[in-house]
Parts: sequence; C-alpha cells; structure tokens
Amino acid sequence: MSPFPQVTVIDHPLVQHKLTLLRDRETSTNGFRRIAREISLLLAYEVTRDLPLETVPIETPLEAMEAPQISGKKLCLVSILRAGNGILDGMLDLVPAARVGHVGLYRDPHTLTPVEYYLKLPDDLAERLVIVVDPMLATGHSAAAAVARLKEEGAAAIRFVCLLAAPEGLRVFHAEHPDVPVFVAAIDRELDSHGYIRPGLGDAGDRLYGTK
Repeated sequence: MSPFPQVTVIDHPLVQHKLTLLRDRETSTNGFRRIAREISLLLAYEVTRDLPLETVPIETPLEAMEAPQISGKKLCLVSILRAGNGILDGMLDLVPAARVGHVGLYRDPHTLTPVEYYLKLPDDLAERLVIVVDPMLATGHSAAAAVARLKEEGAAAIRFVCLLAAPEGLRVFHAEHPDVPVFVAAIDRELDSHGYIRPGLGDAGDRLYGTK
C-alpha cells in the first residue's frame, strides 16, 4: 500500500525479485538491460489492467463466438530519453501495436531542473491512453515537465510508470499533476545531495548502456 495518493506500488513477487537484481551493483550491463525489459513487461500488465473492452464476432476453429478485445484507439507509450527506452522496449513486447513518442530531457547538473532538447509525438494523443515511462522518478522535475508538455500537445489520459521513486519526487510530481496516476515497483528512502535515489540502483541510463 502506498502512502501517496494516486500511486500504485506493484509488489508482485516477480517484480520485486527482478528489481533486486537491477539494484545489485554486480549485475552486468547486458543483465541489467535484459532484466529491465522483463520487469517493464510485468509493469505493463498492471498499468493496462483496466483498459476498456468490447465484444466482437470471431470464428474459432470450431465455432462462431463473441469475444472481448480492447475497444477504441489503444495506447501511446512515451519514453523520456534516454533511460526511458529501457522500459519502452519491454512494454512494446506486450503491446507492439502501440504508438510511440519520445521526450528528450536532461537534468541541469547545477539547478537539477530539466531542459528539453527533443520532442516527437503522435498526432492523436487526445484519443489515446498515454503511458509515460522513465526508470527513475527522482526529483520529479523531469517527469513533471514531460507530462506538462504532453498536456500541451493534447494528451488527456496520462499514466506514469517507473521502477523507483523518491518521496521528494512524488511530492513534486503530484503538486503539478495530481490527476496523473503513478505506477512504481518501489518507493525508496530519499534523495541524496546530488539528486540520486537512495538506496536506488545507480544511474539507470549508464547501467542500461554501459556508459559509466
């Protein structure tokens, strides 16, 4: 149970097991990338649990029937670059027909505020459930800025998915976007003076791509 409103902590045993492997400093780049893909698929199950269904007529090999399928336009997955792509890939394994957008942000090392450098989104955001993905919700500023840009571009139904969140980041995010649910594998203790989540798992982008 999360102490924060609009936050769902996904405590499934497989999610928690894989998160422990991601936290371990001995996990290799290849292992980190593979496990991040696996855990993101499990997170996708939870964040899409309440998608609306409709029944359609089909023919099985034996007979005709009415069967459920997702109704209306489906999903748009939006990755916050670059680390968000490590979560995006696993979700696309589950929902390969989803549209994909990207928001490029980097955190100014002095002010810790986000600076946008790239934005590419589908045209019909208003007609889709938009799932924003980023492994870490640390200070909350990048996530809040990304969601604000999506709202400017017409997104109305938005959910945010991450592996880890800090309490400070959740407070910042929900102060700006109280209407956006957050799905997370764990809420960690705190941020350190450099804006890293503790105990955390290190820099997710560097661990995904072996850049440090």
